[in-house]
Amino acid sequence: MPTKRSQRATAAVVAGAAATMLAPSFVGPSASSKLSAVTSAPAPVAASAPASGVGAGASILGAGAAALAATAAVRPTKRCAKKDKAVRLATATEVDVDTECINAIRFLAVDAVNKANSGHPGAPMGQAPIGYLLFAEEMQYNPEDPKWVNRDRFVLSSGHGCMLQYSLLHLAGYDSVSIDDIKQFRQWGSKTPGHPENFETDGIEVTTGPLGMGISNAVGLAAAEAHLAAVYNKPGMELIDHYTYTIAGDGCMQEGISHEACAYAGHLGLGKLIAFYDDNGITIDGHTDLSFTEDVGKRFEAYGWQVLEVPEGNTDVDAIRKAIKEAKACTDKPTLIKVKTTIGFGSPNKADSHDAHGAPLGADEAEATRKQLGWNYGEFEVPDQVYDTFRKHAKAGSEKQAAWNKMWKEYQEKEPELAAQFQRAVMDRKLPDNWTDALPKVTPEDKGKATRLHSQDCLNAIANVLPEFMGGSADLAPSNMTLMKCTGDFLKDSYSERNMRFGIREFGMGAVSNALSLDKTGIIPYCATFTIFTDYMRGAIRIAALSQAGTIFVTTHDSIAVGEDGPTHQPIETIPSLRLIPDLTVMRPADGNETAGAYKSMPWSAPRTSPDPR
Repeated sequence: MPTKRSQRATAAVVAGAAATMLAPSFVGPSASSKLSAVTSAPAPVAASAPASGVGAGASILGAGAAALAATAAVRPTKRCAKKDKAVRLATATEVDVDTECINAIRFLAVDAVNKANSGHPGAPMGQAPIGYLLFAEEMQYNPEDPKWVNRDRFVLSSGHGCMLQYSLLHLAGYDSVSIDDIKQFRQWGSKTPGHPENFETDGIEVTTGPLGMGISNAVGLAAAEAHLAAVYNKPGMELIDHYTYTIAGDGCMQEGISHEACAYAGHLGLGKLIAFYDDNGITIDGHTDLSFTEDVGKRFEAYGWQVLEVPEGNTDVDAIRKAIKEAKACTDKPTLIKVKTTIGFGSPNKADSHDAHGAPLGADEAEATRKQLGWNYGEFEVPDQVYDTFRKHAKAGSEKQAAWNKMWKEYQEKEPELAAQFQRAVMDRKLPDNWTDALPKVTPEDKGKATRLHSQDCLNAIANVLPEFMGGSADLAPSNMTLMKCTGDFLKDSYSERNMRFGIREFGMGAVSNALSLDKTGIIPYCATFTIFTDYMRGAIRIAALSQAGTIFVTTHDSIAVGEDGPTHQPIETIPSLRLIPDLTVMRPADGNETAGAYKSMPWSAPRTSPDPR
């Protein structure tokens, strides 16, 4: 019987002598029907101490070649007048369906952060219109089957605003986020931790928090869609046909990783990637004009993205709808939708200031915000019509999956060979029987060679028997020896191929590779660089381990023999420091059989059962 790959996947690195690491894997009235507001007194806000939780799993290989596998003060400014305008626009006495749903998202976030006495209410209050349109109108998903392979993917790159995502999952009907879970936001053992964690909460695709990581993961998810569609889709039978959406903030745009990954996405022409830039102009220090004045739109245009703008994202829901429609019409470029929002929208005293960023509004300001937005409901109270709106769309997603299942049955009849591979690799995520037999075996009589060459032999042996195996190097393929000979380059016009050309973008490469695994469609990703340059991608390696991604990081050149390059290229402390990362297994094979053993021992060969994080 085929072996099932462990969900606690690993990351692996092979270096110098050869080292390996493994890690376990708001809005104005519209034409829609009016809804009467029901008055009820808000309950007092309870406060409790914040808490957090973590998860497990990753691995690494190193020496001559190395492989890692991871289960892998408000400043008084002229903007104050703008804030007053936003507050006036927020006042409402009669609300439509859009507004009711959007405000429900806002106040679930406000109430949860207040109750926890910890968190970030401002971002969800500004991003609520975007989230509403995605989860109540645009995205295809089925809460009853969160892992449906053809679901649309959503990534909250500004992960500190995770009450947006938890509110959306709850309203859409995901069992993983009940109203009690929302009330337990940021508490020990809850399903609603302080940043989204894929291993804790069904409906969360990737673990986000370090800014820029999420939008970079979104590039990987979109790349996975493009590859699988190219491999498996047949005319009239599009098994893989979905979008990847992400919301990113000013911090994400400032982090260098977003440059690396988004430039790569533009190069690949990932037309089913749609990113919303929540342009609220606020960071922890204050207004972004203190440090961040570049034209982000022009930057993304230079990357090869389509760039659209919504000047009033707080109230103009139809403009966001129009932008999404335009984004979907562009099939050969990813799209950035720059949405101008107000952080903490509706809060009379904290909107458009960093005071709304990382601290509760407080009981008095929450009550004032309710009055300002015309929200006549108590804490954690959601009107039935809001649930009805989201659940209606979720039901439509269930119906889409039923139609997909029917198409899948037809596909099995017409394309039996590909269907069998899709069933094994994508749906069941199992390895073929006896796959380890393909790994090379070395005898004492065989001439010795660098372990990166042994790693090359192992990679190519695996590539021949695992069509789900794909990856590449940060412009070091001839040195890392990581090029697969049985396949071509994964590029804009050749998505079916498996050699990924990441360019000199180590950090972006790591995040993209993690997402290929976290897509949960069976792809086994690897990425490679010199061991010393794992320092450039350390954040991605750590998140791989934490999120149980399953990435294999192959690194080379950790030997003393790299001395000619000098100390900048000598990884003296690198391997020991990598071994300090929890749930990252580091292996450093010294010969051919040890290298093969390192690849064989990766968590992909263990049962892929989801561990109970508690």
